[in-house]
Amino acid sequence: MISIFDLFKIGIGPSSSHTVGPMKAAGAFLAGLAADSRYPWVAGIGVRLYGSLAFTGRGHCTDKAVTLGLAGYAPDTVDPDEAERFWQAAREGRRLRLSGGREIGFDPARDIVFDASTTLPRHSNALRFSARDPSGQPFAEETWYSLGGGFIAREGEGEPGAAAGCTEPFPFRSAEALLAMCRERRCSIAGLVLENETALRPRAEIERHLERVADAMLSCIDRGMAAEGVLPGGLAVRRRARALRERLEAGAAGGASPEHGAMEYVSLYAIAVNEENAAGRRVVTAPTNGGAGVVPAVLRYYRDHCPGASREGQATFLLVAAAIGALCKMNASISAAEVGCQGEIGVACAMAAAGLAAVLGGTNEQAENAAEMGIEHHLGMTCDPVGGLVQIPCIERNAFGAVKAINAAALALRGDGEHHVSLDQAIATMRDTGRDMQAKYKETALGGLAVNVPNC
Repeated sequence: MISIFDLFKIGIGPSSSHTVGPMKAAGAFLAGLAADSRYPWVAGIGVRLYGSLAFTGRGHCTDKAVTLGLAGYAPDTVDPDEAERFWQAAREGRRLRLSGGREIGFDPARDIVFDASTTLPRHSNALRFSARDPSGQPFAEETWYSLGGGFIAREGEGEPGAAAGCTEPFPFRSAEALLAMCRERRCSIAGLVLENETALRPRAEIERHLERVADAMLSCIDRGMAAEGVLPGGLAVRRRARALRERLEAGAAGGASPEHGAMEYVSLYAIAVNEENAAGRRVVTAPTNGGAGVVPAVLRYYRDHCPGASREGQATFLLVAAAIGALCKMNASISAAEVGCQGEIGVACAMAAAGLAAVLGGTNEQAENAAEMGIEHHLGMTCDPVGGLVQIPCIERNAFGAVKAINAAALALRGDGEHHVSLDQAIATMRDTGRDMQAKYKETALGGLAVNVPNC
């Protein structure tokens, strides 16, 4: 089981796989080390980044994330401004205060190695930590994997999941099984997901998490629409969400409607989120940071542009979206380093499409149809970030993914749920397409736009 608590994580940008995951892995390594009787021996720590983490880790702030994790910071609680101050101090002072108060010499430029020559077999996003004694000899080593969406796993461990050791009452690993269970129980997808979640936690805690996630998503849109300036990283990409909002509001004040209706607002919402993500601010993985703008934009569309929207509807939206995201992670991937951007924007589009179809009165079959269209029409999308930054084309891709999600939901609601391509088939095709895709198109910045657009 993949819980909504796992799928929707509140963290910081710019990447769930390259920032959130490595920060969590570094924290987990140090926590294990601190429980070891040899912890007082620690005089230095080395980190080696492999595969996609090595290729685009600098642009995704992986070195900063690892350093923060070793110091005990967590992505869901760290203040972005404090994180930046700490990172500057660590680089300048070449010292690191470990979680628990111990201080050691640590130079990120020397002790974090970007090894682009090696990719480990399990996953392209791999990190190896080693603790050294005063003589410089390593005495404790661990390899971790960042699996996308902030999920991590230590070498030798299986896929992570919140329900380890707990059996959910209605297990499903396919959309076909999910729909069959819902028909048998005569319940909605949201209702069945909620029953599974209550096997892990009290219902009140689940409801609080859903409200917290929705509020975090909507607040992120508001912050992004208010912020100005140039995004970090060297590409000199200027934030544009605020200017877009001001032009739309000026037109509305003058009695004009947006030329393309509510879709202009939807694009604005998605761009606002992903500019916040690119700036390293607070976002929600949905299912990743690179695709974090799609679900919030469509959720905001539901709240602000759909008659009858409610807080209960927002919770239903997220529960249905989570079911689709879980199916994609279980049967394919939500990691661009593994399957390209179809696993991030494509999955986010499918999640948002299903959630919207459900809250607009669609049947379970119509929601599944909407999700299938969301995946199908992103198949083959590569991940080719210019400069290794989550900016070009990532920010605009979220806007297009959000608009596609609304279109998919609308088309599904006009049908009866019957369709030729099932969601399971679309997910399997995404998995196979990702397997066949050349590595240079999987978050390495070695192909596509990343090499055809000058990094200046």
